[in-house]
Amino acid sequence: MTATIAHFIDGKAVFGNSSRSAEVFNPATGAVTGRVALADKGDVEAAIASAQAAFPAWAATTPLARARVMFKFKQLLEEHADEIALAITHEHGKVFSDAKGELTRGLEVVEFACGIPHLVKGEHSMNVGTGVDSYSEYAPLGVVAGITPFNFPCMVPMWMFPIAIACGNTFILKPSERDPTPTLILARLLKEAGLPDGVFNVVHGDKLAVDVLLDDPRVQAISFVGSTPIAEYIYSRGSAAGKRVQALGGAKNHMVIMPDADMDQAANALLGAGYGSAGERCMAISVAVCVGDAAAETLIAKLKPMVEGLRIGPGDKDNPDMGPLVTCQHRDKVKGYIDAGEVEGATLLVDGRGLKVKGHEDGFYLGGTLFDRVTPEMTIYKEEIFGPVLCIVRVPDFNSACRLINAHEYGNGTAIFTRDGDAARQFSHSIQVGMVGVNVPIPVPMAFHSFGGWKRSLFGPLHMHGTDGVRFYTRLKTITARWPTGIRAGAEFSMPTMK
Repeated sequence: MTATIAHFIDGKAVFGNSSRSAEVFNPATGAVTGRVALADKGDVEAAIASAQAAFPAWAATTPLARARVMFKFKQLLEEHADEIALAITHEHGKVFSDAKGELTRGLEVVEFACGIPHLVKGEHSMNVGTGVDSYSEYAPLGVVAGITPFNFPCMVPMWMFPIAIACGNTFILKPSERDPTPTLILARLLKEAGLPDGVFNVVHGDKLAVDVLLDDPRVQAISFVGSTPIAEYIYSRGSAAGKRVQALGGAKNHMVIMPDADMDQAANALLGAGYGSAGERCMAISVAVCVGDAAAETLIAKLKPMVEGLRIGPGDKDNPDMGPLVTCQHRDKVKGYIDAGEVEGATLLVDGRGLKVKGHEDGFYLGGTLFDRVTPEMTIYKEEIFGPVLCIVRVPDFNSACRLINAHEYGNGTAIFTRDGDAARQFSHSIQVGMVGVNVPIPVPMAFHSFGGWKRSLFGPLHMHGTDGVRFYTRLKTITARWPTGIRAGAEFSMPTMK
């Protein structure tokens, strides 16, 4: 009998009143490892009530005291890193080293949040008028919520809640129901770090839980990461309810390979950026744009045997290059994209559909797949595949590469590989994409900068973490003050009159 995975509400495990649950799998074996409770409306409202009750005291806690909780949380994360990473591997499928890397990128935001006393400082101006001063402060919003995807069960939540909580808000996390356990470890460690009950809550669920968070007037702000159709839905419904919303959507990240690029470097970069985490990354490179046929042929000669040689297996054994996909349904969806690429006329150089991992035949595996001569009209070019499928597009020149990228509906991340500083500079300035790498394949900003795309990769004006994260989770208040002449003027014995 498999165990039921509970919610975390008001500082304790809560199974809730709903009779609904969902299976949780180990993708490497295909075995069911647990059942996660799916919240009903009452369960979500209980979490909101807990967060609402905890907010006044937490908001009144000094920024320094809140930062000290983050410092302790950081220490505990480091001590429990292997436990968390294994939980990620066993429910998501990514290899253990990649899971450790995910945790590290989340930990960096915790480190950033440790500096919250400085980050929420306001501004002060003396004598904006005669005897008048003006100053500002950043106030917390109240109850805020995060809705996060399966592909980064720790990192993406940690791009949200450390800043939100450090700024004085209380937080409700609705993680993916596919890999719920890692977030519960984070909840346990936050409590151990001294976070008061109710400040951080975890509610598992599906669209029902999401809609309650979107509609309840006690929830002031929503952060979301996922597909573009859902991001647009969340942004529209949340905004209509008067909430502050940041909704990060899909991606189709291009990497431009110029003729002068170091082709060994480019091939290795594409291998890691295209097939790491089985391509289940919003910052994965899924399109290689080769400028000129010679560049394409040279790249393929180097890259094709590397893709064929990918070591694929369970993420907790022998440190493979790539693990399984998260579910059998998702694996089959990615296979469907490969089928479509063949039908629509792309050249299939490496086919990952027939892969079987010895001893793990029931796992959700798919081998690395490589297409050449992909065109913008093809489904595999237009849509986000979210799997280990890399497309090569050939263009005649630099300007054609830029026009191709700028014409795509997504604008999350991009990269250029070149030795030409002028080309890199022009690319960085003209490309309509939120995050740009120059000889860097996955340009995810550090925690003290902000993460987010352009076009249909982001709904809302503010990006995630960095200073944008602080601005998202606070509201600005500006005070203009004039004080009457006080006791220093001495006593007046005459009848007061208007002066």
